[in-house]
Amino acid sequence: MGNEEWTLTLGVNILPDGGKYIMYRNLHRDFGPKKINSKKMKNIDVRFEHVALSVFDLERSIDFYCMYFGFELMRTMQGSELLGKIVGMPGCQVRIAHLKCGSNALELFEYKVPEGKLIPDDRIQADKGFIHIGFRSDNVRQEYEKLKMQGVRFISDPVEFRKDVWVVYFHGPDGEVCELRESEKRMIDVW
Repeated sequence: MGNEEWTLTLGVNILPDGGKYIMYRNLHRDFGPKKINSKKMKNIDVRFEHVALSVFDLERSIDFYCMYFGFELMRTMQGSELLGKIVGMPGCQVRIAHLKCGSNALELFEYKVPEGKLIPDDRIQADKGFIHIGFRSDNVRQEYEKLKMQGVRFISDPVEFRKDVWVVYFHGPDGEVCELRESEKRMIDVW
């Protein structure tokens, strides 16, 4: 289970019909800081950049988003050892496609190793699907230190993925993966 903590909540509801009660419980993982202290820290300096999706068949997904939603394929590439470090899966093998639509970006990942699980047929809207949300920063290493001091759990230290491009992944409060990315240009401008 890693470093995450589990919280078990038990509750008792006293009913007005003679004192009967109902027990309930809620078990969930806690990935984020215990308490957000907004008085000690101002918002970090980031902007929304892109969304990434893990897919079963990269070409099929490229066709789908380009044909139906007007995205344009900017490039495809193979992941590297550095990506394995960033995402917390050393040795992973992945093909990546970068798509853009206006000022919006979509990043598609087809993992070969490890092979991800398919989305179950009984999946509902509340289930997880996207693999990370990307935020742009002017100084990833500085923002990393600020967030780390607030108890945010990071997958790795910041990594210089390409020359002058710094990337780090971390967990949001429900375990969702988020990315901080630093470069001179927005990701969509360099594709």
